[in-house]
Amino acid sequence: MLKVALITSGIVAISIALLCIKLIVKPNGKFTSMHISDNREMKKRGIHCVQSMDRMMRRENPHKVKERV
Repeated sequence: MLKVALITSGIVAISIALLCIKLIVKPNGKFTSMHISDNREMKKRGIHCVQSMDRMMRRENPHKVKERV
């Protein structure tokens, strides 16, 4: 049982080290932002996060035609 725990701990430690290589090697290294609104290609296509898109769709349209009731 102890052998399996040590092997598992070793695999987890190696995995964490491999994930952190960019952070350790590069000065001021950091993970890139995973937010849609921070992605350059998504900005080009006009795609934003769901909350921003919902907020934009709920805004009052200043160009709407006023109707009589």
